[in-house]
Amino acid sequence: MIAIMFQYCPSCGEKGIRLEKNKFNCASCGFVYFHNTAAATGCIIQAGERIVMLVRGREPGRGKLDLPGGFVDPGEGILEGLLRELREELSWEPRILSGQNLPDVFKLFASFPNTYLYKNIPYNTCDVYFTVSAPGLLEKDLKAEADEITEIRFLRPDEIKADDMAFDSTRRAIEAFKGRIT
Repeated sequence: MIAIMFQYCPSCGEKGIRLEKNKFNCASCGFVYFHNTAAATGCIIQAGERIVMLVRGREPGRGKLDLPGGFVDPGEGILEGLLRELREELSWEPRILSGQNLPDVFKLFASFPNTYLYKNIPYNTCDVYFTVSAPGLLEKDLKAEADEITEIRFLRPDEIKADDMAFDSTRRAIEAFKGRIT
C-alpha cells in the first residue's frame, strides 16, 4: 500500500489528486505520476565459512544486520549498481581473474520483493541478490562507509538470526542461502 504522498497536485496545485494502484492522477490538469518498483541489489560475500554482514547506521533498520548492496542508480545495470555499492560501503571489489567476466564472479542467487520505508514513504523494491566467493577475505580488508554502516561482521550463516535482520527480503535471502548449504 502506498501512503498518500500528495495532498495537492505538484503540477497545478489543485487539491484532490487521486491514487489508483501505483499511479497518482490529477483530474484538474491531467498530471500523472507513477510510483513504480525500484531496483535494489545485495550480495552474499562468502569468505570461507563466513559471510559478510553489515550493521546499519541509518534508518530504516538502524542497528540491524543487512547485506552489502543498495539501490540501483538511473543509468546503471544491476551488476554495475552492485559493484558501486560494494566500493562505497566496503571500499572493496572482488578480484576478477584473467578471462573472467562479472557473471563468472557474481552468481545470481535470488530475488524478492521488499518494502523500504523512508521518511514515512513506502518504496516498493525488487531486491536482486548475488553470491560471490572471496576466499582469504578478512575484516581488515574492508572499510565501512562511516555514515551508513556502524560495523562489518563476518558471521557463520547459523549465527544469523531472522530477528536481527533489517529487511524481510534480506531475511529471505539468508534463509534461502542457509537452505542451500545444509
